[in-house]
Amino acid sequence: MDIALVMFVLLVATGGAWLFDSLVLRGKRGTASEPWWVEYSRSFFPVILAVFVLRSFLFEPFRIPSGSMIPTLQIGDFILVNKFNYGIRLPIINQKIISINDPQRGDVMVFHYPENPSVDYIKRVVGVPGDKVVYRSKHLFINGVEQLQKPEGDYNYVESGLSFVHTGRYLEKLGEHEHAIIVNPDAPNARLDSVVEFPSRANCSYSEDEFSCIVPQGQYFMLGDNRDNSRDSRYWGFVPDNQIVGRAFLVWMNFSDFKRIGLSIP
Repeated sequence: MDIALVMFVLLVATGGAWLFDSLVLRGKRGTASEPWWVEYSRSFFPVILAVFVLRSFLFEPFRIPSGSMIPTLQIGDFILVNKFNYGIRLPIINQKIISINDPQRGDVMVFHYPENPSVDYIKRVVGVPGDKVVYRSKHLFINGVEQLQKPEGDYNYVESGLSFVHTGRYLEKLGEHEHAIIVNPDAPNARLDSVVEFPSRANCSYSEDEFSCIVPQGQYFMLGDNRDNSRDSRYWGFVPDNQIVGRAFLVWMNFSDFKRIGLSIP
């Protein structure tokens, strides 16, 4: 469900009803009490307007539904996304009207899934326009420079379906961001049978040992921090600028682990 569209329809409906009553019906009604739909519209319009502006231009909440960003984000985290960090966009059509900042390598970004824009995804930006991204033997290279990984021991977690997963945890520095990733040494760099045809697919090459992509202008290459359990740009391609929602920056709630409340997102 497109919540922004639903809220826009409610905003127009309540505002229109309130305006119609003010301009047309109130004078004819005299001292009679106002209809229930006018009373409700007058009461709810300011609230809907405030929430619509807040969600459209400032901050929007999201819930993490999968483990693709473990260990940075856990299933069940409720996060806040900065909607204006990358520019001001018109709601519903997501058209940028004012540019502020471009996404940077290492940003955790929410975007509309290119294969189904009604679905929102969250991943980490690893490649910006013009970058050559190479993933070889579980190591990331940007424009020929290896992004250093510092081992931090083992990391174990339980997947949906109660299957136990054993991985290694590493501290990776990408741009100005230092963040944790987890890697399963027994998994392939990419599951080649899961790669689909996508726009600018010719910019990428795949083999058993590595994959590489040159990021087109106006687009971004995304990876999950759970490198071997993430369906990301390796499989469905690049994220165009017009599909960006915003930058994730804060965990504001997790009902399963209250200690996560207030954590900033590196």
